[in-house]
Amino acid sequence: MKIVFLLLSIATLQLSAGLKNLTLVNALTILEKSNLEVKVSRYEESMKKFDIAKVNAKSFGTIDISVTAMRSNDPGNVFGFKVQSREASFADFGFDQFLSPLGGALMKANSGALTMQDLSNMSSILSIEPTKLNYPEARNHYITKATFKIPLFTGGMLNSYKQITTKLYEMSKLDTAKVLALKRFELKKAFYNVGLVNSYISNLYSIKKNIKKLERVIKEMQKEGYAVETDYLEVDAKLAEVAAMLNEAKLNKELAYQFISFLLNRDVETVRAPRSAPTTPHITQEIVESRSLDIAKAKLGLKITKDAEGVEKAKFLPKIGAFAEYGYADNRLVPKKISQKDFYNVGVKASWNIFNGGADMASLEKAKLNRLKVATQVVLAKKGMWLKANKLKSEVRTFKSQVRSYQKQYRFSKKVYDTYKAKYKEGVVSITDLLVKQSKEIEVLLKLLDVKNKRNAKILELENLING
Repeated sequence: MKIVFLLLSIATLQLSAGLKNLTLVNALTILEKSNLEVKVSRYEESMKKFDIAKVNAKSFGTIDISVTAMRSNDPGNVFGFKVQSREASFADFGFDQFLSPLGGALMKANSGALTMQDLSNMSSILSIEPTKLNYPEARNHYITKATFKIPLFTGGMLNSYKQITTKLYEMSKLDTAKVLALKRFELKKAFYNVGLVNSYISNLYSIKKNIKKLERVIKEMQKEGYAVETDYLEVDAKLAEVAAMLNEAKLNKELAYQFISFLLNRDVETVRAPRSAPTTPHITQEIVESRSLDIAKAKLGLKITKDAEGVEKAKFLPKIGAFAEYGYADNRLVPKKISQKDFYNVGVKASWNIFNGGADMASLEKAKLNRLKVATQVVLAKKGMWLKANKLKSEVRTFKSQVRSYQKQYRFSKKVYDTYKAKYKEGVVSITDLLVKQSKEIEVLLKLLDVKNKRNAKILELENLING
């Protein structure tokens, strides 16, 4: 039992432990599956897919089932209820009150006892107000029916809406690809930044090691009387300065790890940063136009405006729809025999708006102008992306040239420091002069790393421009 518990504990620790020695390739794979912003964009994408289903559903029509329950003693309603329930009778018209005097008169006529007074009284029969018709008892009435409606012709409007929702779904996929491309760019930049920080830390350790050596040299020279206490204090201060820079660099590295963990939605302890700079991608105008997500979105937007124009044109054509209805009515919710109470209706409806003050024409003209505007924006996007690509390529070349320059300056500053260190031992220069050269070495190192960082960022931006 203890062994099982131990194995479970080890498994739990492994699952909860952070990723170690993570490579950029593996990180990019994790990013695509785990990044929260990408997940949100994919949810948006799925929602757009359901919009397509909603529009397609309109082609199949609708079926509505309704149940209406009423109670009334209104003569018109009660009589209507009985008619709809197929229960109307002559008694509902008050024929019982009409037939009694009429029957008596007929009997007198047959026996020859009919008088003029009786004939005169016959006219009063027509003035009888039927009690059952005018003062009916309150009645319950239930109507249950199913109604089917379907569009037969919409002038192409429904098809245009289908095309629009389909393209909006494609647009949402491009949005997801754009979010993913941005997160890939941020992740790559973070990895290369870690590599530069590692290089910076390594160089600072070398500088720190050299200062400690200098510290030992000063102690030896103090014993022989060639160095003073202030020399030692100056070196100690420089050592403290380098230690502070080292601590800051380590904190920056830790922050980079935290940012990588955020992007991957996983705890990352260490990464295996790339040792070399990113490769500058081959860029042509054709590559930019075929792979740029911004240009792809602009082209898709132009197609959507054409479909939107089709929606406006459909307003000038008639709309035709069909419907069918089946139901039953009774004073009970479910009649004993539905076949004796049921009814149906079928029909076709056509409508055509022939005048609305020119509003439809104005909407159509606006849609045409919008299509022309978006077409111009597509051209602008192509030219703008190519201009941006050329600008980035120029900046990459500039930063590469600066990197080569600062690399030479850094090698030179290290050589100067070594020369001044030898001169200090000989007593030719002061410790202040030596430490000034040390500061110059650190300054050039910082500039070199800053330029490398800018170069890497521009190369990665160029990759991102073509969805690399």
